[in-house]
Amino acid sequence: MRITYNPQRSLFEQFATHDLGRELSAISHWLDENPEVLELASKDLIRVNSKHVGCKGLTVENVLRCALLKQHRQLSYEALAFHLEDSQSFHTFARLNGKKPKRSCLHKTISLITAETWEKINSVLLGTSAIKGIEEGKQVRIDSTVIESNIHYPTDSSLLNDGVRVMFRLLNEAKSFSGVGTIEFSHRTRRAKNLSRRILNARKKKQRRYYRELIRVTEETVLYLQQAREKTESCQSHSYEMMSWLSEVDNFLPLILQVIDQTKRRILQGEKVPAQEKLVSLFEPHTDIIAKSHRKITFGHKVNITTGKSNLILDVVIEKGNPADSERFIPMLKRQAAIYNGYPEKTAADGGYASLSNLSEAKMLGIKDVAFHKKRGIHVEAMVKSQWVYRQLKNFRAGIEANISCLKRAYGLTRCFWKGFEKFCAYVWSSVLAYNLSVFARFVSKSPR
Repeated sequence: MRITYNPQRSLFEQFATHDLGRELSAISHWLDENPEVLELASKDLIRVNSKHVGCKGLTVENVLRCALLKQHRQLSYEALAFHLEDSQSFHTFARLNGKKPKRSCLHKTISLITAETWEKINSVLLGTSAIKGIEEGKQVRIDSTVIESNIHYPTDSSLLNDGVRVMFRLLNEAKSFSGVGTIEFSHRTRRAKNLSRRILNARKKKQRRYYRELIRVTEETVLYLQQAREKTESCQSHSYEMMSWLSEVDNFLPLILQVIDQTKRRILQGEKVPAQEKLVSLFEPHTDIIAKSHRKITFGHKVNITTGKSNLILDVVIEKGNPADSERFIPMLKRQAAIYNGYPEKTAADGGYASLSNLSEAKMLGIKDVAFHKKRGIHVEAMVKSQWVYRQLKNFRAGIEANISCLKRAYGLTRCFWKGFEKFCAYVWSSVLAYNLSVFARFVSKSPR
C-alpha cells in the first residue's frame, strides 16, 4: 500500500546551516507550497486498483523527494541509501520519519516516475517562477547538445561478440527448464572473443577473413538459439521463467540478425550503410548516431534546449534521429508559446538554426528581435533593430553554453545510465528539474518570501 503523503510530520526536522542545507530548505518549501506535484507523481506510483492493505512503504512524497536528491547530488542508489541514513538534512528533506530505504527499494520506486510527470512538475515550477517575476519567458535562447547512451564504442566485431555472448547466456538458461528436453549447442564465446580481438589488431586484408569466420560463428549460435526457442515454445505448460526467456529471445534475435546483416553489407560487400539503418548497441537499440560538423561522432540522442534570462531551463526536446537544427527552430518557439501562452519578444539561437525562412516565420509569429550567432548571409537589420541589440542578444546566447555545461558536469547529462528510451527521457527531465529547483532556490533565498 502506498499513500500520497504522511500528514504527521516529524517535530525534529532540521536542515544544516550550510549553503546546501539552505538550498534544500528552499526546495522543500516550494514542494510544500505546490501539493499538486504529489498528485502528478501519484499517477505513476499508485496503482489504480490498489487496495489499502499491506505494509506501508514509502509515500509518494518520500519517493519524489528522494529522486530529487539523487539527481541533485548525482548519487548512485547505493550512495543515496547511505546519505539518507547518515545525513540529517537529507533525511529531513525526504520526510522519511525514521524509515531507512534500501538501494533496491529506491531503484524500484524512483524508476516508476515517467518523463511526462517530470515535465509537468517542471511546468509547475515555471509557473511559480513567472508569478514571482523570476522568469517570464520574454527573452529566450535556443541551442542543442548530445547526451550519450551508456554503451561501449560500437564496432561490427564487438557487436557480433556481444551477440554470441548474450545467446550463450540464453542457451545456458534454457538448459534448466523442465520438460524442454536436451538442448545441444557448442560453446562459441571464447572463439568469438578471440576473433574480435584479432580483427582489432589485424591489417585490412586479414580482417575480412576473420570477419567471415566471426559471422559464421554468430550464425551457428543463432541456429542453436532458434532450435532452443522452438523446443521451449512447444512445451505444453509455460512457467513464468519460460515466458520471460521467450520474451528476451524475441527481443535479442532480430537485433543480432540486424547486426549480422549490416556487417555483411559493410565489410564483405563494401556498402555504405546509412546511419538510420545502423544498430550500435544490442542493449540500448534506441541509440542514434550523432555527427556534429567537424566534432567526433557521438552515440546517444540529440537534445534541443531553451533557457531564459534567469538561467532556468524552459524546455527540452529529446530528438529521435539527427534532425538539422534549422528544422527545429520554429517548433521550439511554438512550444514556448504553449508554455507561456504567447511568443517571446526576443530570441537568440546558435548559427545552426539560422535561415531566411526561419527568420521570416519568426517575425510573422510576432517576435520582434531574432538574433542568430552566425549570420549565414542574413543582414543584421533584418534580424534586429540595431547593431547594439544584435550584440546584446549575441552575448545573451553565449550564456546557454554555461547552462549546458552545468547540466553536464553537475547534473549528469553527459551520459545517461538508465536503460531504454523512456528511462532515458525520464533521466533527462529529472536532471533538468533538479537543476531548475537549484536555480529557483538561489533566487528565492536572495529575496524575502
